[in-house]
Amino acid sequence: MTLKERLKADVVDHMKAGNKTALTTVRNVLGEITTREKSGKTPVELDDAQVTSLLQKEAAKRRDTARIYTEAGENDRAAAEVAEAEIIEAYLPKALTREEVEAIVDDAIQALKADGQELSMRSIGAVMKPVTAKVAGRFDGKTVSEIVRGRLA
Repeated sequence: MTLKERLKADVVDHMKAGNKTALTTVRNVLGEITTREKSGKTPVELDDAQVTSLLQKEAAKRRDTARIYTEAGENDRAAAEVAEAEIIEAYLPKALTREEVEAIVDDAIQALKADGQELSMRSIGAVMKPVTAKVAGRFDGKTVSEIVRGRLA
């Protein structure tokens, strides 16, 4: 079952359970997915990685809005935004720890060395490609890049 199919199935579940916050949140996310798929010259079908990326952006947007509401003293609205962010984050893959990412980076470097490649700072792209494929959406990309640079330095 794709992530998008899971979201659609959960709309029905939330309707039956009478969970209005989750229902509205999931419907809004599905609307964003549909908008993204239909925008542009030709319609596209988003894959799970693209949907995950969209979910991360939606959750971050809600967290940011909640922060703004909190600063403005609108705690009820901030709580509602945080609740929506948590519902969206439930669909995201489990985040990796820094240690897990470092292990993935080390494995990628060892694999490239085993293939006989001489690694230097110019090899950052060769290391990042397999690492990004494994980490995708589960850890901050900028931090991954810093870890790779640290290992290659």
